[in-house]
Parts: sequence; C-alpha cells; structure tokens
Amino acid sequence: MRRSRVPHETTDQRLLDSRGPADWVHADPWRVMRIQSEFVEGFGALAELGPAVSVFGSARTSPDDPTYALGERLGAGLVGAGYAVITGGGPGAMEAANKGACQAGGTSVGLGIELPFETGLNEYVDLGVNFRYFFARKTMFVKYAQGFVVLPGGFGTLDEVFEAITLVQTQKVTSFPIVLMGSAYWQGLLDWLRGSALAAGTISATDLDLITVTDDVDEAIAIIVESDRALSAEPPEGTGTHAE
Repeated sequence: MRRSRVPHETTDQRLLDSRGPADWVHADPWRVMRIQSEFVEGFGALAELGPAVSVFGSARTSPDDPTYALGERLGAGLVGAGYAVITGGGPGAMEAANKGACQAGGTSVGLGIELPFETGLNEYVDLGVNFRYFFARKTMFVKYAQGFVVLPGGFGTLDEVFEAITLVQTQKVTSFPIVLMGSAYWQGLLDWLRGSALAAGTISATDLDLITVTDDVDEAIAIIVESDRALSAEPPEGTGTHAE
C-alpha cells in the first residue's frame, strides 16, 4: 500500500494500546487467529528454503554509503557459500544484502513489517512475506537461519541483535553465530558492555564471546560456515539447531 492507502496506525499499535474502551476484551481472542495465520504463512513460505543467513542493518543507509557496498558484497558472498539471504526486506542495508544475493543468482528473502512510514519490499526480494506483528516476524529470522550477520543499524537492528544474543545465552538456540560488521561502528557498544555491564556483573565474560566483530566479509562468512560444519559433524541428539 502506498500514498493515501497507507494506514495511520499499525496492527501492533492496536494490539498493545490499552487506552480507550474495553472493546479489546472481545477483539483479542480473534486476533489470536490472525497471529496464528502469520506463523502459518511464514512457516509455509520458508520451510523449504534450505541453509540461510539473516542479515540486519539500517533502513536509512544510503546507496552511496560504504555500508551499502559492504552489504552487497556480503549478500553475494553468502550466496557463493551456499546460503540464502534473509533480510527485513526494507531499503538501506537490507536492500543492499538482498541486491547482492539477487545479482549473485541466489535466493533473496525479505520479511517485511507493517509500519506507518515504510511500505513494501525492496525490488531485490525474490521471496517475500509481510508481517503485522514483530514477534512473529522475528521468529522467522531465527528459525530459518544458520546465523546472523549485522551491519550498522539503529533501534530495530539493536533489538534483533540483543534478542539473538539472549536466545544463545539462554540456550534457546545452539550453534548460532552472531557477527557484527563494522568495528568502528560497534566498538562503542562493546566498550560499554565491557566497561559497564561486565563491570557491574550483569553479564559474564563468556557472554561477550557470543559476539564476533569484523570488517572482513570473507571472515564473517567463514564464521558462519565453520559453525554450520561443526553442527553437522555433531552426533544427533534428537533435537535440532533451534528450539521448537
């Protein structure tokens, strides 16, 4: 939807806003069916995707930003290593990774979200699913990926990064590499984690080992591949990589 057809509020807003009349008491049970349909649609669209990597980054990255070119190289490199590329399907760094994957002849996936200021999937998405609810969308990013590679981004990117770290830290998912690309951009965050969170005892030193920072596309891809191979070499224990 574009121009006058774009709604002024989102489905998430209607779900989470507790103000106003108590109509939600009657509406919420029906929303469960809509939520369920999003999971069913996502599972159905991605079930046969094969090995994939989720790439995150800012929607505000311009095509002339060095990060955009980095995203293109990353998308193409992941395809060359045998992975589909999953992004949020939007503009900026997401578009760059989708473009690199698409032009390299790989599978380019976009998982869009209903937002009042961002509509539609970028032109380089081959397989796209649009979601109303963030939590359903975020499940798909994790369930169908062998790892995350994260380009510089804002609040949405940070949300996705820390959710992934939490899932690995709490062993809700296993063998799930998280690679941050752009050491200059991420260094301040790492300094804060070490100097404040670790110093205060709110995280442990081993938690920092869950994150790898690099400026090298080849290194980022090698980390994903090595983790994938290590998991494949492990004897089956009756459970998959990701918690059900």
